[in-house]
Order: sequence, then C-alpha cells, then structure tokens
Amino acid sequence: MEIFTLAFMQRAIVVAIFISIITPLIGNIIVLKRLSTIGDALSHSCLAGVAIGLCFSLNPIFVAILFSLLAAITIEYIRRSFPNYSEIATAIVLSFGVGIAAVFSGFIKNSANFNSFLFGSIVAISTAELVTVVILSIIVIITMLVLYKELFYISFDEEGATLSGVKVKTVNLVFTILTAIVVSIASRTVGSLVISSLMIIPVACAMLVSKSYKQNLVLSVAFAFLFTLTGLITTAFYDLKPGGTIVLIGIFTLLVILFVTRKKR
Repeated sequence: MEIFTLAFMQRAIVVAIFISIITPLIGNIIVLKRLSTIGDALSHSCLAGVAIGLCFSLNPIFVAILFSLLAAITIEYIRRSFPNYSEIATAIVLSFGVGIAAVFSGFIKNSANFNSFLFGSIVAISTAELVTVVILSIIVIITMLVLYKELFYISFDEEGATLSGVKVKTVNLVFTILTAIVVSIASRTVGSLVISSLMIIPVACAMLVSKSYKQNLVLSVAFAFLFTLTGLITTAFYDLKPGGTIVLIGIFTLLVILFVTRKKR
C-alpha cells in the first residue's frame, strides 16, 4: 500500500478517476450514434499534433488539442457534405492524421516522448498536466450534463429531434469538439492508439447488463474506472505499458460478461 503514498501515483489516480468519467460519457453517445470510428480518427489527428509539437519544441498536449479540434470541425463539415455516407468523414480525417504523424515523427529527436503518447504514460503525469486534465474534464462533464436531453434525443432520432426544435447541427458540433478534447487529454494517459478502445469497451460491457440508458451510463463509468485503476496498479507492480494493460483488462472483462450472459440465456 506504500505505493499509493507516492506523489506520482496519487496524480495518476486522480487522472484515472477523471478519465474514467469523461471517456464513457462520450463513448455512450458515440456507440448510440454508430460513430465508433470517430475516436480513431481524432486520436490519429491528436498524434499528428503531438508529433508537430515535439518537432518544434511546443507543448504537445496543447498542439494535440488544437489538431483534434480542427479534425473534429472537419469531420462535422464533411459529414454534412455526405449525409448518407458519414463514415467517409472519419476515414478521410484518420488518413490525414496518420500521414502527418508519420512524416513529422521522423524529425523527432527524442522518440521516447513520442512513444509515451502512442501507448500512454499515466504514471509520468506532471502537476501541470494533472491540472490541465482536471480543468478540461470538468468542462466536458458540465457541458454533457447541460446537453443531456439534447444528446439523448439526437442519439436515437436526429430527424425527430430537429422537428422538436433541437438545434441538431450545433449540438453535434459541440459534441464532436468535446470528443476531440477528451481524446487529446487522454492521449498522454492511456495513449492515442488505445483511447478509442477505452471509449467503447466499458460501454459495451455496460450494455450487456444494463436495462436503461441512465443505468448504462453509470455502469460504463464504473467499468472504465475498474479497468483504469486495475491497469494502473498492474502497471505499477509489473512495469507494463498502461494503455495496453487497461485495454486488455477491459477486453478480458467483456469476454467474461459475454460468456456469463450467454450461459444464462
């Protein structure tokens, strides 16, 4: 238990709590809107921002947020141009992010910094990064609470929401921006390559046992916290990559729940 008295572990736990809250909040809407690939597109755009930030000695997290926001707005713009083929938008932005990240990663002198964003380094979070995560997480949580009814409505029926007076385009844009923020701040903790998994897997686990939208929301947050905290403890004792460990724990839990629920049926 002495490990929990260390400053770096305390920072990691605080970050884990906030990440465990905001990722499922975003993930629930993503799953319901059938936009699971948007996390991949934004995470690769975020990675492009990290590569550029490291190349020019800029704060990689803030550059990543800037690139993710730009990618989010681009996705929403392209989606409007192809209303019946919205997946084109995510594919285009993902390809752009991969291309930029691949080009600029070759100019990074210290590849260890870039690798920490690929697979995450939650135990290496600084105090400044902790403050950034907390502030942005609070903004995301408050915005999601304010737009709870609107997001719930458009997740199931955008046309009906429009007829009811909901400003669907505005709400979709705000949600896409929130997704970009979540992906950016989580890239340092769980890694750009696995953040989309943390958005989807806890939601998938919750969907197998929940009976309502609210229950699914609460359970997905609980699952995300369980995966993150267990992965954090495992990482501390066995010196593993935190992002990959968290995702593998989530996948294992999902398989167990699938087995149990199918056996009951």
